[in-house]
Amino acid sequence: MERQVIGQVTHYYSKIGVAILLLEGTLDVGDRIAIVGSTTDIEQEVKSMQVEHQSIDEAKEGDLVGLKVKDKVREGDTVYLLK
Repeated sequence: MERQVIGQVTHYYSKIGVAILLLEGTLDVGDRIAIVGSTTDIEQEVKSMQVEHQSIDEAKEGDLVGLKVKDKVREGDTVYLLK
């Protein structure tokens, strides 16, 4: 599966399991992503996203997106779009 860098984790809220991503490309609900760092390696489908507490179906480059993640991620982890 091909990986394309799509963003970076800027913050992680551990109590609610939400990562904040700064996007370098477009991301849609239904896309598969991987989040990889020195101690992080998860893959998951994007089930929902939020920008400023509003649910969205598509995010674009430069957006700060809130995304529920299935495991702990860390600031600085790289987000890949899986194709």
